[in-house]
Formats: sequence, structure tokens, C-alpha cells
Amino acid sequence: MEKMHPTGDRAVAPARRRGLADEVADRIREAIFSGAYAPGAPLREVELSSTLQVSRGPVREALRVLEREGLVHCAWHRGTVVTTLSAEDVAELDSLRGALEDLAVQQVIAHASEEDLATIEKAAGVMDRTTDPHAMVRLDIAFHDAVFAATGHQRLGAAWETIRCQVHLFLLTRIGLSTEGYLGCIPQEHHALAAALRA
Repeated sequence: MEKMHPTGDRAVAPARRRGLADEVADRIREAIFSGAYAPGAPLREVELSSTLQVSRGPVREALRVLEREGLVHCAWHRGTVVTTLSAEDVAELDSLRGALEDLAVQQVIAHASEEDLATIEKAAGVMDRTTDPHAMVRLDIAFHDAVFAATGHQRLGAAWETIRCQVHLFLLTRIGLSTEGYLGCIPQEHHALAAALRA
């Protein structure tokens, strides 16, 4: 028997299928990460609906998903734009990311399996063969995904997920200004971290 509140309302609202909105969110997110939409670029529902060949409803819902991820900013009567990170945003992301990664390193050293460590080392190794800045950013994020996955700490992994897209956006902003030093130093830094995790 369906559970009801004393008022007669359902205790739990009926589930809605969100597959299409999720797919649209994935497509827009990918376009942002590929550089098709730079920080500050407008994301117009009508244009996205036409490009993706879907109605405006899933587009609107997808943009709300991306707003929760911090990738876009929606303003009433002004539309939606790709997030532009301020200096304060960057400082907050940097400090929070550092705190999460410090804990992640401790957890990996204490709990990671040999398979986990091998996955992290493989993620670092792929960077050696990459010369494209956008690809390097993806691999940078993938490396940290592997580290957080190896912690076995679900809430720590969830905390990383809340800032993951914003960190990706920050790295894209960084290479948009200059790639000098990034392609050369990032693989070395990640190899060093992978080695330190075996200490």
C-alpha cells in the first residue's frame, strides 16, 4: 500500500526520468572542458536546444545541474554564462583542494592496495605521452580521481567530487592564459607524488 502523509500527500514524490537531462549536461560539460565555451561565454537555451536537438526543458534542467557543479552561473533575466573564477574563487579552491589532497595522501599511504597504487602510477605515466594542453588537464584531473578513489574514503571522495569540475575549469583558465611550464612540470610533479605514496 502506498505510504501517505496524514494530509493525504505522498511521503515520497514520484521519481522522474532524468536520463535526457543528464546526457545534455554531459554534452555541455564536455563542450566547456574542450574549450568550445570559454569562461564568461553565454549559454543560450534556444541555441543549445537546436544544437543538441532536444526541447528546452532538458536543457534548462541540465544547466541547473551544471550550476550546482559551479560550472555555470544563472542570473534572472540575464541568462546563463560559463563561470568566470575570481581571484577569491581560485584562492578558496586552492586551499580546499590542498586540504582534501593532504588527507587523501594520508589515507592512500595507510590503506591503498598494490592495485590502487599501480592505477595511480599508470595515470601519471600517461601524462608523459601528452603534448596537448587540454588533454593534459583531463589527465591531471584523472590522476587525482585515481588518488581519491584509492583512499577508500567515500565522504572524502564525495568532497572531491563537489569541487572537481571547478578545479577542471580553473586549470582550463590557467592554460588559457599560458601553457608555459605546465606541460613540462605537471608529469614530473605527479610522478613524484605517485612515488611518495609508496613511502
